[in-house]
Amino acid sequence: MQSSQGSTLPARPTAPAVQAHELTKTYPGDVTALSGMSLTVEAGTVFGLLGPNGAGKSTTVKILTTLARPDSGTAVVAGHDALSHPDRVRRAIGVVSQKSGADPMATGRENLQLQGRLYGLRGAELNRRVDELLERFDLAGAGKRQVKGYSGGMQRRLDVALGLVHRPEVLFLDEPTTGLDPEARTAMWDEIARLAGDEGLTILLTTHYLEEADRLAERIAIVDRGRVVVEGTPDALKGELRGDAVHLELRAPTQDTGPLEAALAGLPGVHEVLIDGRRISVRAEDGASAVPALLATLERAGAAVAAATVARPSLDDVYLRYAGRRFSEAEAAHDAPHAEFATAGGAR
Repeated sequence: MQSSQGSTLPARPTAPAVQAHELTKTYPGDVTALSGMSLTVEAGTVFGLLGPNGAGKSTTVKILTTLARPDSGTAVVAGHDALSHPDRVRRAIGVVSQKSGADPMATGRENLQLQGRLYGLRGAELNRRVDELLERFDLAGAGKRQVKGYSGGMQRRLDVALGLVHRPEVLFLDEPTTGLDPEARTAMWDEIARLAGDEGLTILLTTHYLEEADRLAERIAIVDRGRVVVEGTPDALKGELRGDAVHLELRAPTQDTGPLEAALAGLPGVHEVLIDGRRISVRAEDGASAVPALLATLERAGAAVAAATVARPSLDDVYLRYAGRRFSEAEAAHDAPHAEFATAGGAR
């Protein structure tokens, strides 16, 4: 492959970096975390697992990184069977989990040195690698400070550096920006994009931030209730939703949705009507032109409208189409005191 300057670029390996097929996992209390999870991650790409908390993303990562075993299904990572050869997988991957794995009482440099020794690095080679990572992640000035004094953004950058010490083939980033402020989150996004572009790493990213998946991932799999409901590039998935998204909020929930849904769907240029309590979501060829007819139809049905918005298709609309509920509603269901996944530690 030739670059625009005529130099030869390395070809991507043809074998997928990660393959999972029909993974299932049930936790005590008959809590189903995974229900036939299947995905393929091509080498050298950033692949996003997008879904609300409780969808099964972290459970998938635990299986792929050999920290958990599925009830059934297969998983191959970097060419190694994760179930029969977990030691080979561990040498080939880097993992950045939701919670920091750094020792808060040690310095940043000491954490990196310890990680390097665990992977067999010694002497000058180890020191060069530690210096390189401290510089790359803008931690050189803080390398001799205890990690307990780091900001949230600095801790996450150190976590990523720890995952890269041994130059892995596949890097797993499990909710890497959760808890960061907007500025630190944006900085982390920039660093992840540089990792993918400069080093050709395969990165599997789990996130419940729609914007994060849209910005970073070349391909995404939208996960809901322990399974993939749709997969593709962000642009292609949004492009499947023709026209505009029109969202209407009623003053009170409508009781008889069947006739109302039929009336709205019968309007010119309107399709894919979904009514959920007080919320109505419609796809329209021209959203702005469709709003007056939608409002008039709702008024004739006695449904008072409190608000109406028109927008271009988003990943939230993709999720709504394939999962049958809004992303925020799925998050709220998980956060509820008696949500089905709330009782299963790690079933995220």
